[in-house]
Amino acid sequence: PSVPRHTNRLINEKSPYLLQHAHNPVDWYPWGQEAFDKAKTENKLIFLSVGYSTCHWCHVMEEESFKSKEIGEIMNEHFVCIKVDREERPDVDKVYMTFVQATSGGGGWPMSVWLTPDLKPFAGGTYFPPEDGVHRVGFRTVLLRIAEQWKENKDALLESSQRILEALQHTSEIRVQGQESPPPLKEVMDTCFQQLSRSYDEDYGGFSKSPKFPTPVNLNFLFTYWALHRTTPEGARALQMALHTLKMMAHGGIHDHIGQGFHRYSTDQHWHVPHFEKMLYDQGQLAAMYSRAFQISGDEFFADVVRDILLYVSRDLSDQAGGFYSAEDADSYPTTTSGEKREGAFCVWTAEELRALLPDPVEGATEGTTLGDVFMHHYGVEEAGNVDPMKDPHQELKGKNVLIARCSPELTAARFGLEPGRLSALLQESRAGAHRPRPHLDTKMLAAWNGLMISGFAQAGAALAEQGYVSRAAQAAAFLRTHLFDPDSGRLLRSCYRGKDNSVEQSAVPIQGFLEDYVFVIQALFDLYEASLEQGWLEWALHLQHMQDKLFWDPKGFAYFSTEAGDPSLLLRLKDDQDGAEPTPNSVTVTNLLRAACYSGHMDWVEKAGKILSAFSERLQKIPITLPEMARATAVFHHTLKQVVICGDPQGEDTKEMLHCVRSVFSPNKVLMVADGDSAGFLYRQLPFLSSLERKDGKATAYICSNFTCSLPVTSVQELRGMLSP
Repeated sequence: PSVPRHTNRLINEKSPYLLQHAHNPVDWYPWGQEAFDKAKTENKLIFLSVGYSTCHWCHVMEEESFKSKEIGEIMNEHFVCIKVDREERPDVDKVYMTFVQATSGGGGWPMSVWLTPDLKPFAGGTYFPPEDGVHRVGFRTVLLRIAEQWKENKDALLESSQRILEALQHTSEIRVQGQESPPPLKEVMDTCFQQLSRSYDEDYGGFSKSPKFPTPVNLNFLFTYWALHRTTPEGARALQMALHTLKMMAHGGIHDHIGQGFHRYSTDQHWHVPHFEKMLYDQGQLAAMYSRAFQISGDEFFADVVRDILLYVSRDLSDQAGGFYSAEDADSYPTTTSGEKREGAFCVWTAEELRALLPDPVEGATEGTTLGDVFMHHYGVEEAGNVDPMKDPHQELKGKNVLIARCSPELTAARFGLEPGRLSALLQESRAGAHRPRPHLDTKMLAAWNGLMISGFAQAGAALAEQGYVSRAAQAAAFLRTHLFDPDSGRLLRSCYRGKDNSVEQSAVPIQGFLEDYVFVIQALFDLYEASLEQGWLEWALHLQHMQDKLFWDPKGFAYFSTEAGDPSLLLRLKDDQDGAEPTPNSVTVTNLLRAACYSGHMDWVEKAGKILSAFSERLQKIPITLPEMARATAVFHHTLKQVVICGDPQGEDTKEMLHCVRSVFSPNKVLMVADGDSAGFLYRQLPFLSSLERKDGKATAYICSNFTCSLPVTSVQELRGMLSP
């Protein structure tokens, strides 16, 4: 490669997204004091650009504007330019996204915001084309207009930025109103179910027409709603909505039928044409959802999808030290000689390519049938391509096919005169595929997303009885403890990075963990304890819960802030109020606190859980569809968690049988623990009542306890199964 003509300060950063911009002619600064001081000293406005490395429109804006020498000169002359990776700094992203959404009615990335030298926003948007168009003003024009305003009307701009900040502080505040108590269970659950039911797509599953996101939080709510209303028509509908959505997604183009795993979202109603980036947080949550679907239905189809996701993550998103990478890009080079990346190039195919790759005749099929014929029929491949031109505004997918399972395996087998059992083996054989340049891999490792993925592996290991998945979860948790935890301060760190020679590197000033890092890692450690019974994970989870309380709890308004106090560069201390592609941390922490209380006997954690629900009470009663994970947690709070205690030798066959029974039943309001008789162990020190429980007739014995009061002992697996149903 030729020597770059420009190099800016981002060359010293670790984030793959920031490094992508290190050779722009723009004089980029990372978020930090050096940039803030320059803006103040030179009395310049700040241009803040926020994005992430697998964001398609971020790449477009870079190509069109940030690589332009002329636009770079305008930016450098009039502004101090700051680049932020939103995955590294969700705190900065959230403050300014709150502003952009409030002032423009929309949001997204790349996010473009103009700030005064004291970091107050006054203008913003998302993607800007470089030049003026019929419907949109161009980036160059916006830059020049704002620079002119600063010169001519500085005082008015400063005044308006102050007013905007005060309004944002007022509207973004979430706090308990008066003497509010947690909202009533029936009202929250029924309203959330009705709102989801109204937005449900009966034909294709999912909860909107387009674009369609997987939103695991909705499915998680529906599974819990079903568990509590099994015998009612509403309960049956909730289960049908969740399972149908999961099936349609697995058949769709949002699921990578060759490379495994799931893309971020579908641009159409049919789950067919996706935005092709793959995010770690989706893989983690979807592995957990498909595991639950398997627990509930017993249908191997769902177990196969779990294996597919975990194969993808193990092979393509795993660091050799045990951590998980953040994402794979949507754009890649179509061939090794291509000069330009195209969206989806790694995942789409022409009919001609597939015929050339799969020419082998299929034994036992109708005469003349090739592997290509079977594969193309099953996955809806068409000669002219199967992508609707309306879904391909840039013509990048013209003549290409996004694979989507159009037929059941039985129908495809019948069409070619094959035994149904042979089809899956043939499709598997076809997937060996061609060698193409891989998309860019974001090798940043985030504590929060690693937490979601550990939960995915641990829950899959428990539900599918696959010890290898539990071991992979434990390896990743050990990675977190080594690389993203500071034993001296007892605190989590946000991120680390794959360095040279595959080492794991940390930035010069490590980013401290945010609320979401604590919440998702604590959830992961509870899931990992239930799957592995290693008490060290429990001990660490409870330590982190105490630390989370100390750093983030709001004693006045209740619930947790997303960020710590004391960072002068953050203008707002916010609480997220929406479960989106990831659940909001306050939603997940309600269940974490209830689990923590069950494992420790600290009942003040139950009280804290109630206070969070009180702080969000109005939203939960009016629009719970915006907080389905918190609505689900309301049920866990009101129903009180069952402590399922198994007394027995963890290695004994009778204990293993009971554990298998507990893990194979979907019961949203239980925690599992094993009392193995080691009275010096961590659990016995936390929960003195365990020492009064013993085996009956020398056999592994289960007790179902609530608030540390236990049922009669149970030694029969059948009886235990019956008691686990809510």
